[in-house]
Amino acid sequence: MSSPPTASAAPRSGLVVLALLLVYVVWGSTYLGIHLALEGGMPPLSVISGTRFVIAGGLLYALLRWRGVPAPTRAQWPTLAVMGFSLLFLGNGMVVMAERDVSSGLAAVAVASVPLWMALFSAFRGQRVAGGEWLGIAVGFAGVLWLNAGSSLTATPAGLVFLLVAPLGWAAGSIWSRGRDLPSPFMTAAGQMLCGGVILVAAGLLRGERMPATPSLQGMLAVAYLCVFGSIIAFTAYVWLLHNVRPVLASSYAYVNPVIAVALGAWIAHERFSAADIGAMAVILAGVVVITLARMRRA
Repeated sequence: MSSPPTASAAPRSGLVVLALLLVYVVWGSTYLGIHLALEGGMPPLSVISGTRFVIAGGLLYALLRWRGVPAPTRAQWPTLAVMGFSLLFLGNGMVVMAERDVSSGLAAVAVASVPLWMALFSAFRGQRVAGGEWLGIAVGFAGVLWLNAGSSLTATPAGLVFLLVAPLGWAAGSIWSRGRDLPSPFMTAAGQMLCGGVILVAAGLLRGERMPATPSLQGMLAVAYLCVFGSIIAFTAYVWLLHNVRPVLASSYAYVNPVIAVALGAWIAHERFSAADIGAMAVILAGVVVITLARMRRA
């Protein structure tokens, strides 16, 4: 990850705001997009997750190669495959599987725990964790326990398991990848999407998923939105942010996305949330905010 830009090389504030809005709103809306794709009868692993990442990764890979970006080396592809498995198969794929049983907003709330797991895994790897970060981890995990024990998730055991695995997979893959031999950031994203997409398609076919004989327009439009906006535009904006602003600002999507997802789910999909759901979300996000503030003081 590159260092924050100097004042003389700082990007225009308008571009930063635009990139943040894309990451906040588009990534927050992907949970609703998954809900609409499932409602439209699209297979969860092979199409909603797998096919869109294969298409998005393939387009990005072709564009980068056309612009002369070096392809991943033979030694780098296995690392990209592990990242694709952990971040996309476990991280994204399990969210899609969970949304067959739980609301899009509740799925987003569960995924908001990713920074908590990342902080904990970083500590396991020997990275120094400040007292404020430990406080954030404790607060956040109290919210995770509340979400898993006192919310509407308790009525859907399968959804509960999937939403426990998803943030664990994403966080573990993110921490594991640090310091590995990887290609340029955008090529890493493309290779990761290609590998993860192939794994997801294979897993979907193995569990017997098949495209409906007459796919619904809603389902196809939802998958197209996820592919173009979620996997290409917003991800590109996120990578650009990582290279142009402080990491703390780039990662602030973690506590904005759930709010966007809950609002869109209630407005468009008419999802309803219990007091326990809202309370758990507030505690999880409070923990993430505490961790973020502690890291800002260390920066």
